[in-house]
Amino acid sequence: MANPAEATPSMKPNASRAQVWKRMKKMKTLYLLLLLPALSLAIFHYAPLYGVVIAFKDFKPGLGIWDSPWNQFAHFKTMFHDFVFLRAFRNTLIISVLRLIVGFTFPILFALLINEITKSAFKRTVQSISYFPHFMSWVIIAGMVVEVFSPERGIINYVITLFGGDPINFLSSKLYFIPILLISDAWKEVGWASIIYLASITSISPELYEAAESDGANRFHKMIHITLPALVPVITILFLLRLGHILSGGFDQVLNLYSPLVYEVADIIDTYVYRAGLVEFRMDYSAAVGLFKNIVGIVLLVTVNQIVRKYNDYGVW
Repeated sequence: MANPAEATPSMKPNASRAQVWKRMKKMKTLYLLLLLPALSLAIFHYAPLYGVVIAFKDFKPGLGIWDSPWNQFAHFKTMFHDFVFLRAFRNTLIISVLRLIVGFTFPILFALLINEITKSAFKRTVQSISYFPHFMSWVIIAGMVVEVFSPERGIINYVITLFGGDPINFLSSKLYFIPILLISDAWKEVGWASIIYLASITSISPELYEAAESDGANRFHKMIHITLPALVPVITILFLLRLGHILSGGFDQVLNLYSPLVYEVADIIDTYVYRAGLVEFRMDYSAAVGLFKNIVGIVLLVTVNQIVRKYNDYGVW
């Protein structure tokens, strides 16, 4: 007869699987809700990854991806000797860093200011108005920006001419184009981006504020010494996630606003890939450029995450 003590270890995996299956059956509705986004991720994000191999081939449409000849990394060599790509890479870094500074700090400041509003009706109204631009596409926003800054009918140039100045074609000026990008992007996303900070602020214990008030702290002191430090974990994680997209300079926005007159400061990697792939039909070369951009983003995210984890526990993983 088998010793019960010897049979116990072999029964544990079956018991563990039974418990997992029982929990899955209990939460089957949640798993069904998860099924659709999981299928979407698999079909539209992971399945097309086989096409990345085109970046290492001289693509011939008649032969297909797999039968096209290998190019011995020729596209990557061409990339780093292409003046237009190097210019787009430089512009992407400049625009992305500026967008990170403006687009990351403004939602934090906005959330802190919204939190200080005491009248709930006014607070809800301001939040609703600030969220609305996020749901409009960049095609609509770009049309509004063009009208506002138009040299013939824009309100900005109307004010300039009213005071005796000459109209300025802002969107064709290398000096003004990037500030317009930053302002329009901040206006569109600041309200929506502040939601997660506002949600984190609501989880702060009211006892901390009461204790600070008893020690004579005013509203500014509470904001600086209680609210802001409590947001540090969320700020760190969101900052790391934004770093993963540091080479994404805002394709939709730039494509709808730029023109050849401002290519020198406005042409970014994404618009360069768009022109190379869909205008010049260099699919293999554009795939190589896009792959390079994503690899740089992954390396940067992993590196910064490890640096952050070295000093605290607020990393992404």
